[in-house]
This record gives sequence, structure tokens and C-alpha cells, in this order.
Amino acid sequence: MQPQIVLLKEGTDTSQGKPQLVSNINACQSIVDAVRTTLGPRGMDKLIVDAQGKATISNDGATIMKLLEIIHPAAKTLVDIAKSQDAEVGDGTTSVVLLAGEFLKQVKPFVEEGVHPRIVIKAIRKALQLCMDKINEMAVRIEKQSKDEQRALLEKCAATAMSSKLIHQQKDFFSKIVVDAVLSLDELLPLNMIGIKKVSGGSLEESQLVSGVAFKKTFSYAGFEMAPKSYENCKIALLNIELELKAERDNAEIRVDNVKEYQKVVDAEWQILYNKLAKIHESGANVVLSKLPIGDVATQYFADRNMFCAGRVLEEDLKRTMKACGGAVMTTANDIKANVLGLCERFEERQVGGERFNLFQGCPNAKTSTLILRGGADQFLEETERSLHDAIMIVRRTIKHDSVVAGGGAIEMELSKVLRDYSRTIAGKEQLLIASIAKGLEIIPRQLCDNAGFDATNILNKLRQKHAQGGQWYGVDINKEDISDNFEQCVWEPSIIKINALTAAAEAACMILSVDETIKSPKAGEAPMAGGMGGMGMGRGMGRPM
Repeated sequence: MQPQIVLLKEGTDTSQGKPQLVSNINACQSIVDAVRTTLGPRGMDKLIVDAQGKATISNDGATIMKLLEIIHPAAKTLVDIAKSQDAEVGDGTTSVVLLAGEFLKQVKPFVEEGVHPRIVIKAIRKALQLCMDKINEMAVRIEKQSKDEQRALLEKCAATAMSSKLIHQQKDFFSKIVVDAVLSLDELLPLNMIGIKKVSGGSLEESQLVSGVAFKKTFSYAGFEMAPKSYENCKIALLNIELELKAERDNAEIRVDNVKEYQKVVDAEWQILYNKLAKIHESGANVVLSKLPIGDVATQYFADRNMFCAGRVLEEDLKRTMKACGGAVMTTANDIKANVLGLCERFEERQVGGERFNLFQGCPNAKTSTLILRGGADQFLEETERSLHDAIMIVRRTIKHDSVVAGGGAIEMELSKVLRDYSRTIAGKEQLLIASIAKGLEIIPRQLCDNAGFDATNILNKLRQKHAQGGQWYGVDINKEDISDNFEQCVWEPSIIKINALTAAAEAACMILSVDETIKSPKAGEAPMAGGMGGMGMGRGMGRPM
């Protein structure tokens, strides 16, 4: 009788071997099913309600994956690749997850039959390499042509990115706006220089692009309405000071024996404020923006001197104003000189919907722009913002890496054909594996057909035939329920999306395949299997977050 050896704490899960691998693959499949139907122009949206009861309607793969709080360790890798695709390229988040899941699904039978995962991984890597070479060889470079041609190209890429979103009816309108916004930036194309403000009400077509900075009118005191609402060639003071009487925080005790002395104390406080105001006025600024509140006295003082002021401006808006109009954010009123003031040609306050916006236009070094979005419901506006974010990222990427491929499943079909041809030239197990990955790539056109309600088998057969005859840009045409040359149809995507998506998907698939054991320690504080703190069943004290 050997004594039983206990290595791990009681309650630790271990599972290993082939069943573990298969169950990981199955977990990934169920995630893929969650986002599968959002792909493409006819994709459905998901409504996700979180614990606080906030509802989000979204079509963006990464947004959905973030909101599903997934705890399965292997399936988390799929969430991570969706996030990385979102951060790196901005669009194509759903396709990444689909591809990774499909690669796993195609190789699952081989794993079950006992092919060693390492061989599978080697085959996936090989296939990825072939795909990369083919994409780079096929991608159409756009030479830095005239501005108009480059513009047209960028608009097509932006329109392709938006065609699968809620706003696809207005994609022509928005693709112009997005391209304008991105082209107004400087070489580095910083994202945070494009502000997006949402005003509910009105129709989508009333959205506008302000070349400059716009932000919502902030909280204001009496005397605000007397301040002039528009200036030509104004100087802007950006402050980080509160211009109101400070409540004395320290409990200093002042003994006064008559009212005059008390009056002196009060006067001194007022005097401090008035000195600050006088200094700001002397600097010649017409518009005063401050991150901290501007009190009623100050508001009145500025209004009497024909100056506009806004307190409690959001930090990002202040920073954007600083970038656009020059100047610097001052934390003291003492050395406000002309060189720390921002300049701008036109400042005005304009009514947009139920909100008032302060607009700064004609800024000298304006490398910034603000989109003001209009639309019916708040959730709709949020989804519009996410879609525009995708489109903006795409345009940025296309400017940086100026090569495009045809979308709509065309490039995937071509890669699938290349892999299938290659697999027939080699011997050994890899032949089967690479052929199965070639089949896996067909998931994108197939899913496009399924989501639109077409007969996928039929259309894929036509596509295979076309690609075999050398029609390398043929893909699914959603409008005609048929196939078409998507390069001519202007369904274009930057090739960097595809490269990134395939690389991330292949890496995730390899990572999941190389795991053969999961050891999960019990959560601290829980008795094994006894649900921790009695009735709570949560096992975390003090209300700490998970």
C-alpha cells in the first residue's frame, strides 16, 4: 500500500492531456459563436447588458469581447487577440477571432486522432509564412499620387470599414468627414487630436466636422450671458487656477476685537481675487479657459471687460485647445505674458441641438479637429462613435502603409487556394494539416454569405472556380448575392489589417494548441467546494473587486 501523495492544495483543479486540449478548443468555439454573426455588411449586432444594467449595442468584435467577462483561461487568448487587433489596426476584430477559432476547429480532428500538437503548430507556422508572402506579393501599392487620388482611396477604405456597422447607410457622408479629420492631423497622426463629441437629437446627417476645437459649454454663473459670444482674432488664456473665493481650509483661528479688523481679513481675500483678475485682464486675453471653477464675481468682472470665460473645462479639451492654438496652461496668474496665450482667428458659441458649443476655428497650428455627432438614441451615438473610431484607425493605417487588398473574402479565398496548391506538393502529415488550414481560411467568405442569408456552399464553389482560373480578386458580393471582382467594386482594405489578423490568429491557435495541462488553484479564502462565506458564496471580504 503506497501512501497517496498530495502535491497540490486541496481543491486545485488539474486536467491534462488530450481531453484538456480538446476542451480548450471547444471553449474557443463557443466564443467564436458569440461574435460569429457580427461579421460583414449584413452582420447582426449584439446587445450586452452589464452588471449595472447598462445596455451596449455593438457590432465591434473587440467591444463585445471586452464586455463578455470571460473567465475560461484558454478562451481569454481570443479576447486578447481581438483587443490587440483593435489597438493596432482598429478594424477586423471579428475576423481575427473567427480565423483563430476556425484554425482550431479544422485541426481538432487531427489532435483527437493523436497527431502531436507540435506537428500541428509547425504546420500552422508554415502556412502563416506562405500567407504573408502571398499577401505582400499581391497587395497593390498606392504610390504617393496626387492628393485627390489619395483622398479617393482613403475614402474607399473608410467606407469599407464602415460598411459592416450600424451607420452603413451614411457611409459616404461619414467617410468624407473621417478622411478630412485624419488629413488635418500632422505626420504622427495622433488619435487624441480628433475629439468626438456626442449630442443626442437631430439626424446623423447633421453631424459636422469642426476644424479646430469644440467643446460643450461648461457650468456657468451669473453674468455669463453678458459676455460677448464671438471674437475675431482672439487671444486665449489657458489656466489651472480657480478664480473664486477660497474657503479657508486650515482651521486657523483669528481673534478680532472689532468689526474693522474682520473687514480687513475679508478685504484681503477679495483683493487676492481681484489682483488675479486684473493680471489676467492686463495680459490682453479675450477668452479665459480654466480647468477649475470660475466664480460669479470673476464671471461678472470678465463680462464687464468684454472677455469670455469658461471654467471647469475638461482636461483633454484644454489640452486639445493648447495644441491647436498654441500657448501654455498656466498654474499661476503672476506671469501671464503674451507668449503663453493661445491665438485663434474665430471664436464663437454655437447652438447644437440642446447644447451650446464653444468653437475655436482657424487656429494657427491647428493639427486638430472635432467631430460633433448627432443622432437619435444614446446607444446609437455610442455605436456610431465606435464605428468612426474604427474608420479613423483604418485611414491612419492606410496613410502609413500604403498598400491595399480586396476585401469581402477575396484575399482569404486566394490564400486558401495558394495553401491548397502547396499542400499537394509536400509529403507527410503536414500535407493534411496545411490543407485543413486552407479550409479554415474559407470561414470569412462563408460567414459573409451565412450572415447575409445566401447559400454559402454554392457561392464558395463559384469562388473556388474563379480563383482556380486566376481571378485573384473575386469575393462575395453582398448586394448581388453573387461573386464579383471586389477590387473593381472598391471594397478595399489596407493589407496591414489582413497581415495582422492572420498573424494574431495563427499565434493564438498555436498558443492554445501548445497547452496540454491547466492547473487552477482554488480561490484564496474558500474552503474547497464549500462556497466560502456561507450565504455569500463569494469568498471575498471587504467588498473588494474581483
